[in-house]
Amino acid sequence: MILNPFETDNCFDFVSLTQSINILPNNYGRVGQLGIFPDKGVRTRSIIVEEMHGVLNLLPTLPVGAPGTQNKMGKRKVRNFTVPHIPLDDAILPSEYEGIRAFGSETAVATLSTVMNDHLQAARNKFDITVEHLRMGALKGEILDADGTTLYDLFDEFDITQKTVNFALTTSTTDVPAKCREVIRHVEDNLKGEVYTSIRCLCSSVFFDALISHAIVKGYYLNHAAAMQLISGDPRKGFSFAGITFEEYRGTATDIDGTTRQFIKTEDSPVKGWAHFYPEGTSQSFNTIYAPADFVETVNTIGMPLYAKQELAKFGRAIDLHIQSNPLPICYRPALLVEGTSRS
Repeated sequence: MILNPFETDNCFDFVSLTQSINILPNNYGRVGQLGIFPDKGVRTRSIIVEEMHGVLNLLPTLPVGAPGTQNKMGKRKVRNFTVPHIPLDDAILPSEYEGIRAFGSETAVATLSTVMNDHLQAARNKFDITVEHLRMGALKGEILDADGTTLYDLFDEFDITQKTVNFALTTSTTDVPAKCREVIRHVEDNLKGEVYTSIRCLCSSVFFDALISHAIVKGYYLNHAAAMQLISGDPRKGFSFAGITFEEYRGTATDIDGTTRQFIKTEDSPVKGWAHFYPEGTSQSFNTIYAPADFVETVNTIGMPLYAKQELAKFGRAIDLHIQSNPLPICYRPALLVEGTSRS
């Protein structure tokens, strides 16, 4: 008797499929590897971000017996964000595994499971690069959809003007260390009670090449042991200079129309490369929010990164698959995000 995956207990049901696709090896890009946006599941399709501005005042001395200075509390603001819904449909055809099993063999489920795993892995790869794209957008302060349209401009949402520093790397006399200190000081000024351990920059190849070849940067390293970093190995994976770790980021992907989208723009005259700075080691500035799937059985449950379901197609001619994710990478303190450019 050939085992039927729709009649066998605990085989390819909603729970097992969802567990399988979440257990499959991750193919996250660099932002995912760096762990900037830790996952956080929520029970609703939207989230509320509450902001409270603490007020620090210098208190004057007063004569003994005088009434105290009136305490002032910070203002509170509430912002609402709807978590994006990203569904993907697929189908497994009998032709993908027919002829592989022997007639009457009970290994049909094992064979089908291999095909199922291949489909789930292919879907997982697409969701991973999609979340990487969303996370990179959040790191830049503008979360973009696959077609390049804006889902959320975090600077507008939080009423913040983005900080941009022109490194002017095409000018040999530019004081690059001073530019780095400008970035660091801006981040420190906007921590607002947050902590950090270091600052990292993810930048385009054009920006990175201009940085490590700049006369001032080379001059600092000529008589330093770290100069070997410029000579041997691959400095693109992490080049520390003036308190910032610079790293080349080359994330790209194609949308459903075949258009290639660079996650960080390389060059667009008169800008000769872009860079994006952020603090590492923060405790509550970044998250990837996951909302539950729109299934009856997932209502009011904690959201997971991915969900998968199967259904027998009409006349049993295929197995239809539905995979979905509901992610929202977000930076709660966009003022900590600094854009770097290199203009002539």
